[in-house]
Amino acid sequence: MTERETVWETRLPLPLLNRGKVRDIYGVGDDRLLIVTTDRLSAFDAVLPTPIIDKGRVLNQISLFWFEKFKALAKNHLITATVEKMGLDAPLVTEFGASLAGRSLLVHRARPLPVECVVRGFIAGSGWKDYQKTGRICGYALPKGMEQCSELPQPIFTPATKAAVGHDMNIDLHETIKLVGEKIAHQIRDLSIEIYKRGVEFAKTRGLLIADTKFEFGIYKDELILIDEVLTPDSSRFWPKDTYKPGQDQPSLDKQIVRNWLLKSGWNQTPPAPSLPSAIAVQTSRAYRDVFKKLTGKELT
Repeated sequence: MTERETVWETRLPLPLLNRGKVRDIYGVGDDRLLIVTTDRLSAFDAVLPTPIIDKGRVLNQISLFWFEKFKALAKNHLITATVEKMGLDAPLVTEFGASLAGRSLLVHRARPLPVECVVRGFIAGSGWKDYQKTGRICGYALPKGMEQCSELPQPIFTPATKAAVGHDMNIDLHETIKLVGEKIAHQIRDLSIEIYKRGVEFAKTRGLLIADTKFEFGIYKDELILIDEVLTPDSSRFWPKDTYKPGQDQPSLDKQIVRNWLLKSGWNQTPPAPSLPSAIAVQTSRAYRDVFKKLTGKELT
């Protein structure tokens, strides 16, 4: 496997528990999972037929970067990202190790909470549409006269349900409490906002703005832990800090590049999704790698 090849899907000699929109998840014993982040990309709840070079490795390694940075704030599900330390059978490592390297995690098998923990720090996307209609975002009343892409007075927690089919639905804290209980609902709200704020503060020092994001949490051995991906270009909006100007769309360094093209393509957002032009796929790959390099100060490995 060369650096420039893509991984669309994996077929490992392990129990496949789920092939999601982006990740292939395998069972490793009774208490661990092997999560492989592929180069698939989804938008508007559909997987596009065009893989994005380096995407899986970028998402995986950015998450590793944030897991390490936030480990004192929130425990996470990571055991190891080194294939040779995952305890996999030697023949499996020999045959598949190259394709797993840099894009796989061995993690504790947590019970995922049925809530997407969305945090918004800027008024963009669906939040901007809501504000134009109602002066609110997901029920939060905001000051009058705010512009598109303006920074909010404080980050807001706007959770959503996890829909198995179709779109996630925005919910409020009251509905979140019904789903996960009052204690956990307040924990995930407070942790989500704090992780986001610290991530934003750090990203600004690297020339990036993080407009919004989503986190996932799970329960492992009766303890709340951070799972899935963290502050990646798939789960967050990244904007260049030096060109930021409220009142207009911002240049995207994330999946919004693809969403914008799809919105202009005439696609009705009903699967199957169309193939991406090579120029859009290349632009997206470059943007993802750019975010990785800016955040970590390293080249992708």
